[in-house]
Amino acid sequence: MVSRFTAIGWATQGLSDVSSRKGPKHAAGKARRHSAGLIIFDPDRRVLLLRAYRYWDFPKGAVEPGESVLQAATREAEEETGPRALRFPWGEPSYTTEPYSNNKVAEYFVAATDELSIVLGVNPELGRPEHHEGRWCAETEAKALLNDRVRRALEWAMKRIGDEDSP
Repeated sequence: MVSRFTAIGWATQGLSDVSSRKGPKHAAGKARRHSAGLIIFDPDRRVLLLRAYRYWDFPKGAVEPGESVLQAATREAEEETGPRALRFPWGEPSYTTEPYSNNKVAEYFVAATDELSIVLGVNPELGRPEHHEGRWCAETEAKALLNDRVRRALEWAMKRIGDEDSP
């Protein structure tokens, strides 16, 4: 696995297991928390966003012991939005955000799907969906909804998919 820090975050080539990830620690020595997510595109190049309160993001969540980051990202997307046939036509490189919220980082992969239904899954710990809304958004709308940290991940994903026709 090759990782490098770019002007917009960590870019990683290949799969990784979170147990082997040795990222920098917070100045206070607090270990990084790692979440895994997918930036999912439909055939019209719209991206799937989820809203929790006023915050928009891609489907993502914690990496469980023994899971690769990609396996966790795929599981989280299905738990949060319903099962769907996911493809990875742009390969499996990932983008990792800068640290946020108590030294957490999010690592995103780019996926494609033809399945447009969004079923907000119930989080067993909460007894309700953890998101309030799911929406397919064109690039301009998505950029307007996302904060800077997540918008940089979308910009990276848009470069990955390039000017190809639908995936």
